[in-house]
Amino acid sequence: MSKINEYKGLLEKVEKATKQKDLDLSSGEDLSIGIMNLISIEEHLFFTFQKTKDAKYIDLLNEVRVMRTELLKDIIKDYEGEVWCISKHLLAASMRLMEVGTKELKKGNKEKALGLFEKSYKLYSLFWGINLGIVKTDKVEREDSQVTLIDEKGTKKASVSVFDKLGSLVQKAIDCCRE
Repeated sequence: MSKINEYKGLLEKVEKATKQKDLDLSSGEDLSIGIMNLISIEEHLFFTFQKTKDAKYIDLLNEVRVMRTELLKDIIKDYEGEVWCISKHLLAASMRLMEVGTKELKKGNKEKALGLFEKSYKLYSLFWGINLGIVKTDKVEREDSQVTLIDEKGTKKASVSVFDKLGSLVQKAIDCCRE
């Protein structure tokens, strides 16, 4: 299968997944960023409690956690095993790397910032790949920094970086300007 056909096939899977799960990706993207911020708020409330020992911060943390859990259900429709936690941690890690990247940018370390931004986006793309059913974790074999995708018949497909493929797909599928 040519790279173009493979890419088109993956893009079709994204479109099919969004229709099946009744998910507007532009709204989903906004919601996922909101959820990232709720995770960050949970972390800040935890550290504030540790510094102050004031239990009101734990109570607030619990309220924010409940809200984050409810909202995450709007994006994560089907999950098995650890997919729920993996998804939460992918969003949290993506947010943290983005924040560290902006701090590096402020310090004038543009190259380091760009590397962190790239890693952040790769994790964010993996979040969507898993939750749209594009990445089937039981069909991925790791080979250095490349991933070999296996089709339903067990035939190996072209070896490409899963992050590169997902990043490209997420970029095409999510149009934040669509209202």
